[in-house]
Amino acid sequence: MREQANLAIGMADVILFLTDVRQGVTAADKEIAIMLKKSKKPVVLVCNKADNFEKDSQEIYEFYNLGLGDPYPISATNAIGIGDVLDKIYESFPEKTQNEEDEDAIKVAVIGKPNVGKSSLINNILGENRAIVSDIAGTTRDAIDTEFENEKGKYILIDTAGVRKKSKVKESIEKFSIMRTLLAIERADVCLMMIDATEGVTDQDAKIAGEAHEAGKGVIIVVNKWDAMEKETGTLEKYKKEVYERLKYLSYAPIIFISAKTGQRVHKLFDMINYVAEQNCMRIKTSVLNQVINEAIAIVQPPTDKGKRLKIYYGTQGSTKPPTFVIFVNNKQLFHFSYERYIVNQIRKEFGLEGTPVRIIVREKDVKGDGSF
Repeated sequence: MREQANLAIGMADVILFLTDVRQGVTAADKEIAIMLKKSKKPVVLVCNKADNFEKDSQEIYEFYNLGLGDPYPISATNAIGIGDVLDKIYESFPEKTQNEEDEDAIKVAVIGKPNVGKSSLINNILGENRAIVSDIAGTTRDAIDTEFENEKGKYILIDTAGVRKKSKVKESIEKFSIMRTLLAIERADVCLMMIDATEGVTDQDAKIAGEAHEAGKGVIIVVNKWDAMEKETGTLEKYKKEVYERLKYLSYAPIIFISAKTGQRVHKLFDMINYVAEQNCMRIKTSVLNQVINEAIAIVQPPTDKGKRLKIYYGTQGSTKPPTFVIFVNNKQLFHFSYERYIVNQIRKEFGLEGTPVRIIVREKDVKGDGSF
């Protein structure tokens, strides 16, 4: 915990030092104050549990002995005095620097259920104990961002708290950490969906992976603890097949087998991350897209229903992240899911789009009697 605190102090712009006004200044408070003064970082000294504000706020004067400036009495329970603390934190922020989040950096969220090795993977990549690693499920409570750069590029690694089954989520703080995980997925470019090789794909894995898929993120399936598996000829291919059977909607996602503990194949992740991020951002020319759609129609005729045949007039790419295509047709009801999947497969066959979902938006287009739009 001390190592983690020192790492946090080194990375922080402003430090919030929380004390207990009812206990007064303790020996531990003095020890921490010395450590904080050595850091040369701005420190906001907060005295919590001033629930009887008028009375308890008079007890703060001994905290001046810590030599950290004015103490701020608050009651976290009753949300008293928080505004003054926020103002002080804001005043203490440094001017804009070049260390702010790099827009060129690929944001990578490491997701999965608790105790699957997410923090171990981050630590292996960074070569330091940036995140607390423990056998106790749920050690990571928050989504932690870490900037990282190597010869492959710039990245922001987001270590997220594991998402448990709802029946096991009891503490309100854990409910908050799940919400933070979902927000981390939302702002990521690529999600590393980690699976425990010794357990296989669980229902909880499927749910978490589904969140990344629905959010339209690039996804790489990372099977961790592969070193702990007994292997024979064909084990890897058989395991791949089982993963795709359980995660049918992620059939586009590449799979990599690693050991976060030993570092096996971890270095190969970055080429894969770069590739998937590019695929998620791919933009296709309208003329080329329509050529592929027309070829697909020629191979498999659009479906009919009650004598009416689906007509696909043209398509265009509406957006990226994920690649989203708008298809104009004569009747949306005739554009069945099976034919949509066929069109998507033909687009993937031509352009790759590996590791990224592909979305189709169907719109009806009125055609005038003279045959023009």
